[in-house]
Amino acid sequence: MRTAAPDEMTDNPITPLGETSQQRLPVRALRLGRRLRLASLEAGDFHQSEAITSSPLILRLGGGGLAALLPFGTVVLIGVSPVDEEAFLQELGDRVESRLDAPVIIVSEILLATNEGVSGDTITVRNLSPPRLVAIVDALGKNVALAFEEEEVRKLIEVLEPFATDLANSGRLPWKRRQMLRTVGHSLLIHHRLLERVEVEDRPELLLDDDEIRRLHEGLGEAYHFRKRARALSRRLDAIEVMMAPLTELIDAQRGIRLETMIVFLIMFEISVYLYELFLSPG
Repeated sequence: MRTAAPDEMTDNPITPLGETSQQRLPVRALRLGRRLRLASLEAGDFHQSEAITSSPLILRLGGGGLAALLPFGTVVLIGVSPVDEEAFLQELGDRVESRLDAPVIIVSEILLATNEGVSGDTITVRNLSPPRLVAIVDALGKNVALAFEEEEVRKLIEVLEPFATDLANSGRLPWKRRQMLRTVGHSLLIHHRLLERVEVEDRPELLLDDDEIRRLHEGLGEAYHFRKRARALSRRLDAIEVMMAPLTELIDAQRGIRLETMIVFLIMFEISVYLYELFLSPG
């Protein structure tokens, strides 16, 4: 596998589509699953591809365009045709763990111009040097990962809403304890993925020594509101866990009372049978 040398990392811009440099490049960030298994992965595993950087792994595909693979189940494609995208995703195969039924996709574009910045869905950069590519794919990968987690939390809240509505309207505790526990477990998994895998406030090592690239990366983080969104997700997940814990405890206590009541009735029944046999039985 050929990986760019250190001097190439900073000086040589990348041309994604053969020998022609386009002013605008389409970008697609895809959350494919829970995780990508990148251990022992090489550029040769993909048809006519070449490695540009190794952390994160960015490949120049044989059919044109660039593909970045991020460990938290995300792929970022730059200037890749639909046909090449389909072939590349097929080549990933079983390296995608817990593949989603439908990938989460965010579409944007890269504009090659004199100024650098972010406006809406357009990222403007002077060139596509490897450090700029790393900054861009890191930000776009985190953006689609956060979008996925936000949708997961929204679904959790939808599941919890009937519980809260029943409790408010009837004053009775919900009886579907197992479903509630699954909801708590789901929220804990989201918390784990958010804090341990995506790491939205971290930056790749390649960006640490270049002030210009670091400013680009920080500008992308601000444009996509990473810290604000991550804090909001954490607060919502904490609220879900705090709310679910007393509810499950109350349901357990309610079940305990029911069990104790049944035991009392059984004892009373046995006493009644004993008294009947002792005083009223014909024998």
